[in-house]
Amino acid sequence: MKKAILATKVGMTQIFNEDGVLTPVTVLQAGPCVVTQVKTAENDGYDAVQVGYVDKREKLVTKPVKGHFDKAGVSYKRYVREFRFENASEYSVKDEIKADIFAAGDKIDATAVSKGKGFQGAIKRHGQHRGPMAHGSKFHRHQGSNGSATTPGRVFKGKGMPGHMGNVKVTIQNLEIVRVDAENSLILVKGAVPGPKKSLVTIKETVKARK
Repeated sequence: MKKAILATKVGMTQIFNEDGVLTPVTVLQAGPCVVTQVKTAENDGYDAVQVGYVDKREKLVTKPVKGHFDKAGVSYKRYVREFRFENASEYSVKDEIKADIFAAGDKIDATAVSKGKGFQGAIKRHGQHRGPMAHGSKFHRHQGSNGSATTPGRVFKGKGMPGHMGNVKVTIQNLEIVRVDAENSLILVKGAVPGPKKSLVTIKETVKARK
């Protein structure tokens, strides 16, 4: 991996290309991310670049983390992530990674925490079918049989049942970058990206691009 950046989801809109074709896009406020540490195989056992994103007030930073940022000589950051770049040795502390690291036409993988849906039933959560809606059926939106009685006498792991839906880490692969606005640090990605507005999105060059 040679390219990655942290971004904030702004929302969705639509744009027209030169041929007048409408494309739905997700707008991401990408970076700038500041390099807070460069890890090497000699000192840390692997090569990586640690970056910080979004400024944070000093009163909200713990003393160990404060010392880490002070040593690097950068402002306090809300989000800190590591990227295992192949060219990690080319980076130095205080370097900035900006939106122009990507270009239109690049394929990326977008990772974020999906929207939380709260407690949901089996129909919405797992796409199960409902029962007859007649008054006498007494089976409308129940999840169905949970398992046999004597053998095995328990509910199997993985059984689709009601519960907390959403709020999990999701990665969508092979998304296409439609446009990059380096001046305003914006990246427009074709289609939807997981997560609600203002959520943190990790953008990396895709690991298995379509041929």
